[in-house]
Amino acid sequence: MMREWLADPRLQAVLMSILCGAIVGFEREYKNKSAGFRTVILICFGSTVFTLLSRMGNISDDRIAANIVTGIGFLGAGVIYQGKFSVQGLTTAAVIWSMAGIGMMVGFEQYLFGLQLTVLMVVILSLFQRIEHMLANVYFMRTIHVTFQDIQVSHLGEFESFLREHHVRPLRKGLEKKGQHLTVVYEITGNRKNIRRTNEAIISLDYVYAFNNM
Repeated sequence: MMREWLADPRLQAVLMSILCGAIVGFEREYKNKSAGFRTVILICFGSTVFTLLSRMGNISDDRIAANIVTGIGFLGAGVIYQGKFSVQGLTTAAVIWSMAGIGMMVGFEQYLFGLQLTVLMVVILSLFQRIEHMLANVYFMRTIHVTFQDIQVSHLGEFESFLREHHVRPLRKGLEKKGQHLTVVYEITGNRKNIRRTNEAIISLDYVYAFNNM
């Protein structure tokens, strides 16, 4: 009975989808992402189930599988949000979208290819993140909001010279007067180390009233 049960190709597809989801889900859970271990498994599992459903007997309908793409888009959009300083969750949404594709691949009984794609996803999420960090050590960009103690325009030149002395290139993006304070938005570029040191040094400037690093 057990052998017959395990010999069912539909069950094999479901088990393979759980395995693929667990591999990527472990990486996401390890990095404490919003779509973690169980969520990623269920995404791959659900995509496989709906793909199998679209191929079953009298209810066979390719539109069921096709609508997975639409449905998963809503789920992915739910994890994208505007944070205080930037848009968050784009990578997690891409993982959800990609895992749905792998689940569909497994649902069409392409087990080996689905497993290979899963391994590639883990490589992209882990190894390529290191490449991103390496590139950031060469070229890094941040947006900062600086509010000066008063509205003296001379502070602009003084502050921009301060940035250049720390090997950071400033580009002024906006200027706003708030009561007795002058707020300026800068886009600064340089390597990660210099920008981190500059941010720490800005805090100690007497003529800076408030500072936000985006």
